[in-house]
Amino acid sequence: MTEEPVRFRRKIRPDAVWAEVRKAWEGGETARSVARRYDVGVPALWKRREAEGWRRPEAAFGPVEPAEGWSAFAAGQYEAFEARLTEAQELATALAAGMVGKRPEDFDLWHLPFILHWRAAHLGPEVAADDRARNRDQDWAGAIWDAEGKMGSVRAMTWALVRLNRTAWREQHGLPEGVAEGWP
Repeated sequence: MTEEPVRFRRKIRPDAVWAEVRKAWEGGETARSVARRYDVGVPALWKRREAEGWRRPEAAFGPVEPAEGWSAFAAGQYEAFEARLTEAQELATALAAGMVGKRPEDFDLWHLPFILHWRAAHLGPEVAADDRARNRDQDWAGAIWDAEGKMGSVRAMTWALVRLNRTAWREQHGLPEGVAEGWP
């Protein structure tokens, strides 16, 4: 029977070696340097670290290497960055259309105070009066305009709109009934 080539043999290390690996990693060394020094595989080190709950006691030793490794972590971070960027661009497009278009729509209700305030400040009193007249029968109109037709600050209007739509806001932000009753 022929022996399996060395490169395909599984490295089996005694518990004493793994105890040293753990101590070195928890002491702040990178997974790659520890794996090289103790001749263990980096994936095996990550697997043990996750299974046994290894933790570094202080951040003073530098960043903790993610279980998937820095390259995979960076790729995941970039993917998340691109998703946030795309989401922001789509929102910006919808907000811009709402700010300069005839009918602000296709955006989240919570952006309405900002859009209407921006339209009043940048497109003039005629546009502001038209927005108010067109929306006077909406259930949210009282959160935007007072009895004289004046708007408050964006922050005050947003708070009023959130209070008016309390249930929807709480559901969207994961607040079940019976908890944090003061919000909003």
